[in-house]
Amino acid sequence: MDSTWIVIVNYRTADLVVDCLSSLAPQIQEFNKIRVVVVDNNSGDGSAAKLSAAIERETWAAWAEVMPLDRNGGFAFGNNAGIRKALSSPEPVDYIMLLNPDTVALPGAIKALVGFMDAHPEVGIAGSELENADGSLEYSAHAFPSPLGELDGAARLGVLSRWLRQNAANTPTRNSAHRCGWVSGASMIFRRQVIENIGLMDEGFFLYFEEVDICRRAHAAGWQCWYVPASRIIHLEGAATGIRAAAKRRAGYWYDSRRRYFVKSYGVSGLVVADLLWAVGRFSYLVRKVLRLGAASRGDCDPKWYTFDLLWGDLKAILTGRVWKIPRAGGQS
Repeated sequence: MDSTWIVIVNYRTADLVVDCLSSLAPQIQEFNKIRVVVVDNNSGDGSAAKLSAAIERETWAAWAEVMPLDRNGGFAFGNNAGIRKALSSPEPVDYIMLLNPDTVALPGAIKALVGFMDAHPEVGIAGSELENADGSLEYSAHAFPSPLGELDGAARLGVLSRWLRQNAANTPTRNSAHRCGWVSGASMIFRRQVIENIGLMDEGFFLYFEEVDICRRAHAAGWQCWYVPASRIIHLEGAATGIRAAAKRRAGYWYDSRRRYFVKSYGVSGLVVADLLWAVGRFSYLVRKVLRLGAASRGDCDPKWYTFDLLWGDLKAILTGRVWKIPRAGGQS
């Protein structure tokens, strides 16, 4: 197996990280070319000390270490710190894998992902199959977000999804490895040459959409992205961020990240078109919900103030000029 570094970013989720490391231990001990760096994004709750103690107690120090940072700069910021450490290693590094703290690697998951990369040199990025705690599958292989995809995602109308299937917000789960636009950052692996080719993750994304952005940049540079279901990871989605709590108002950084992605990929005009199409789809969905028509009659799990926060946030960014400071694709700052 080629040399691989696994980067886990922690922010006040030390117990979850220990569970993740426990799941990795038997797989890593089969090989001598895997290292894990746990980047602590200045949790301020004793996480770094707790993780260091667990690594010492469980005798994982031969392959795992903690890297404390002096501030919480977000998911991309933390991952980039770990990636830089991997690239500066005196030992050659072939692959860098990003793994969420709220994951558990099922037996053979790492071997399957690295083995797939070894066998497919044209693939620059690959992602695992993600399973929920109840065994159901998450969507983890996706088409790139697009203005038409926003219409589809907001409308939640089967006939429209079939018509726009090439732009669908989510694609059906398949049992075999296949090419896709982007894979979930909860478990994804990069070939070293991809990072050398396109650069690190964009730290302008605090949380969410950073993996979409880097997959899009890799695609533009000619690299393929694949979904590898033989690599199975349990993902306790939202355990680290609380993003799945429907009753809560979604954090502003999600809307900021969505805005940044659309402006980088499609320009300000593309963001406006995406929002207009999203609004049309959302209006359609809300009308069907009031009339209790079809799937809309069963309710939703949307966060509070969803429509207002998305549309007003983007309009305010345009009116204040903040949106014009977002670089187009190719920039990272």
